[in-house]
Amino acid sequence: MKCHINNSQATKAFWPVRPGLRWLLIGSTLLLISACATSQPPPSAELAAAERAIGVAERAQVTRYTSIELNTARQELVAARTAITAKDMPQAERLALQAQLSAELALARAELLKAREVNQDMLQSIEAVKQEAQRNPSGVKP
Repeated sequence: MKCHINNSQATKAFWPVRPGLRWLLIGSTLLLISACATSQPPPSAELAAAERAIGVAERAQVTRYTSIELNTARQELVAARTAITAKDMPQAERLALQAQLSAELALARAELLKAREVNQDMLQSIEAVKQEAQRNPSGVKP
């Protein structure tokens, strides 16, 4: 007794899916594999933005007020470059964005502390004027 099964019958027995759907599944699988195989390019734009933000913070002399945040930004930028060398592009992108945010935070904190300093100076000046006015109520200097 011989069993005669042609190729079409064997394929249907192995994979009982409609032919159109079968090709769609094969194509989708190949597309997914090729997408995973391609490497993500380095986050050049994010690195450049982080470098610019750090440069702006340095030019604003934020280290006088917030050196910790600026140092954190610099360390994160170095870590982003290390991640690029290790071909870990998602990590590099995340670190570059974090470096940019840390530099912007340093700048914002420095501006806040500068504003507080100016405010304190103004309050002291106002107090000095008030004291002078109390000493000389006529407003005429002797």
